[in-house]
Amino acid sequence: MSSNTPEYYKDVSLRLNGVLDSIGLAEDNRWKRINMWIQSEEVMSLSHKCAVHVFGSQAEATTTPGLHSDIDNVFCQYVTAVKDFQNWAPRQENVLVVSDENTPPGYIKLQGIHQDKPLPAYNVSGDMYMIDRYGRSVLYHDNCYLKEITDACHGPAARTYLTHNLANDNVLAVKHYAWPDQSSHWLTRKRRFNWPSRETIGLIQQTGALLVPVGHKLSQKQHLEWRVSISYGEKLLVWLFNSMQYKSYILLKMINKCFIKPVVGEDALSSYHLKTCMFYLIENTPAAIWQPDNILLCVDMCLRQLCIWIEGKICPNYFIPEENMFEYKMYGHTRGQLHDILSNLLRQEGRYLVYITCDNVGGKLVMACQIPLTELELQSKNVANVFIISAIHLIMYIIICAELSVRNYLSFESQVRSRMFVFQKPRREVSTILWKFVCSYNGSKLASESLSEEIPDQRALDMAQELLIWGSTSDVTSGKLKLAAFYLSQSNLQMTEDVLNEIQENYSYKIFDQNDTYEYMLESILSEDLSTTQLISRYVAFPVHYHPSETNCVPKALIPEMFRSIGSDEIDSDEIHLLDVVSVDPKLYLYFLEFLCYHFRNKSLHKKVALGNMIYIIRHEKPEFEDTAHNLLAYCLIQVGSLEKAFTILCKSMKLKNQHNAAKLKIAAIIKVAFNVLHGGH
Repeated sequence: MSSNTPEYYKDVSLRLNGVLDSIGLAEDNRWKRINMWIQSEEVMSLSHKCAVHVFGSQAEATTTPGLHSDIDNVFCQYVTAVKDFQNWAPRQENVLVVSDENTPPGYIKLQGIHQDKPLPAYNVSGDMYMIDRYGRSVLYHDNCYLKEITDACHGPAARTYLTHNLANDNVLAVKHYAWPDQSSHWLTRKRRFNWPSRETIGLIQQTGALLVPVGHKLSQKQHLEWRVSISYGEKLLVWLFNSMQYKSYILLKMINKCFIKPVVGEDALSSYHLKTCMFYLIENTPAAIWQPDNILLCVDMCLRQLCIWIEGKICPNYFIPEENMFEYKMYGHTRGQLHDILSNLLRQEGRYLVYITCDNVGGKLVMACQIPLTELELQSKNVANVFIISAIHLIMYIIICAELSVRNYLSFESQVRSRMFVFQKPRREVSTILWKFVCSYNGSKLASESLSEEIPDQRALDMAQELLIWGSTSDVTSGKLKLAAFYLSQSNLQMTEDVLNEIQENYSYKIFDQNDTYEYMLESILSEDLSTTQLISRYVAFPVHYHPSETNCVPKALIPEMFRSIGSDEIDSDEIHLLDVVSVDPKLYLYFLEFLCYHFRNKSLHKKVALGNMIYIIRHEKPEFEDTAHNLLAYCLIQVGSLEKAFTILCKSMKLKNQHNAAKLKIAAIIKVAFNVLHGGH
């Protein structure tokens, strides 16, 4: 520590380090979150049938609940960028990376290549290509390149919402497997402190780059330019941050959010500028500086570097230094404001920390400073909060994949099978989870085929049972409910009841089942030391999906739900793929199967309780598949002779969904029964 550094820096740094641990930034929490995002990438790639990558603060685990970071998803489509014709692949959409004297640093153009021969395309235009001033046919875009996904554009990204407060920024990009020529100097430049190491540099070089559909702001040909993004390399470097580098970076983000953005706006100083500053400083400082008792000094060092850049109006891209990331951002007034804010923070010598409102870091630090350092034991009450976004994202996409496993079984099975033993542990774990959904479907389908025969094949039924039992551990409900329905289809009522009782015992208030209290439930369980497999098998309840190939393993009341296109209904092109699959909310289906089981076993009191539970869920919990829920309730009411109530419930179902609703068939059946009663049974 230099002679000009205040004496209290070391003491406050140690306390601040403890405060940051208490909000979930300890190393073990950091790597659990990173593993969840690695798993999310794999699940998203399966569900979207293309390579999907998550970048930015969430994937790096460099955010907290108070920073409100978005999720940055990059979808790598079928176009492949090459820098020479050695990597050209026939019958695929290849593009050649090109540039000219008018292409700004950090940007390139993509020239089309003929699919039948390795030759660049000239003077050919169409839906994807325009002709530039040199006669080259180049791939073009506009700033809302993703309008087919959503009209809510955020820079080059299209914004969607996974939940009401969890935003996805989705970007389509082109994968460039070779290392970009513009960043070739980065591979060989001298590094005094050996960061990153040669091994890391070699690994980053292998990752190549992404080409993002956004042009330089000052260019007249923005729609023809693509930004070179070394996103894989950046993510890997952040993962290599030691604990103090990691926490210093997050503190910089908090400082930016609390003191800079409210004055100069959102875009003047971004997280990417802060990340770049961290990269340069770590490369040019000894590792010994980044220690727990030095975190305040490290943050000051970053603020000083930013001041130098702002004075010079230049922020060099870490991989392509010729690209100035302050260009068109550092205008006179903004530049002066930024410099004044940073200079004022440096003059305060750390006292500004108590005013950081993100995650109440300032308040926690004040409390920590009132306790002797030797007695300081910070409580980690909010540790679970940092997991919520990563856990919800992963769970939501596994839910999508569970549905996909039924809708597109053959494609899904081959994708999961190919991934089962290829990926390292974090990804293989998710592939194992998804494989269980395949097994549940396989077992149910095999049993249905056997039961359709005049004399069922017992060996096939035994194999189906084994598959269903293994698939029953996929989550709390969906696999077990399919197993219970399998036993019910064979009139094995005791086994049906045993499986349903097991689900009932495990269905606690902590279960995540897509309702509005998911944050509360996840907070109560995510502090446990669980793998993703354990988390999902113990605490997540997925909906149940049935395909027509499972008809003989499905309760009779569900069969009409599989064929909902009735008569004159207009088929909406967006709904066609939904018509041959029935989906049921897990808790509602649990009580429905209980009703059927107790109905066949003549347990009238238990049957009444199950019916009451179904009514409660529909009235108070608003199941996701409301029309199917109402139709199943109506079926149960018909079984107990309440035709009038069943008719009312079916009418409500029709109001919820007027087209493609199996309620029409049930309403017709009730009217027929009523007509027969009125006419003396004739």
